[in-house]
Amino acid sequence: MRGKPISSNRKIIRLALGFEGGLVVVALMLGWLLNSPPFVQFQFGWQGVALGLLATLPPLLLLLAAVQLEYRPVQNLFRLSREHVATFFNGASLLDLALIACAAGIGEEALFRGVIQSRLAIEFSPWVGVVIASLLFGLVHFISLTYAIFAALFSLYLGWLLLSFDNLLVPIITHGLYDFIVLAYLVSHRSD
Repeated sequence: MRGKPISSNRKIIRLALGFEGGLVVVALMLGWLLNSPPFVQFQFGWQGVALGLLATLPPLLLLLAAVQLEYRPVQNLFRLSREHVATFFNGASLLDLALIACAAGIGEEALFRGVIQSRLAIEFSPWVGVVIASLLFGLVHFISLTYAIFAALFSLYLGWLLLSFDNLLVPIITHGLYDFIVLAYLVSHRSD
């Protein structure tokens, strides 16, 4: 006897989890090839957790300020984000969104900060690593030009966090919590 068929939205949620989690594998493999293990700068501790939580506030406040703008590219960005989130994550629970955001925080930070930024910092300079990793981050988030710019700016901030605190946990928590709050908001306000 077969189980219930999985709805297409559940499949998309599983795909998102698999993709974001798969970035950890990509980061580990690329880190091995480049002799730049992604979690070298990762230290678990309550200070890193607290810093990551606090560091989420500035990008959230900037996002709230941007929402208030009457600037068409920003308005289009929010409309596009709502449409994508409504399509992909309709029916997702808060736990689903939290798991996806957590996987994104770990996977994307392991790859972009743990491997790419760190390797480029060794080869060139810390800020070259931050800038190039951020440009790449913006490119892979190219849903629209405005979205890519926002993603690259957010990535610059995450790169600065790694430089400032020398702990990958800080940008992981900041990225994951930011994504969770934004996803939860967009899912709950998808028809606005």
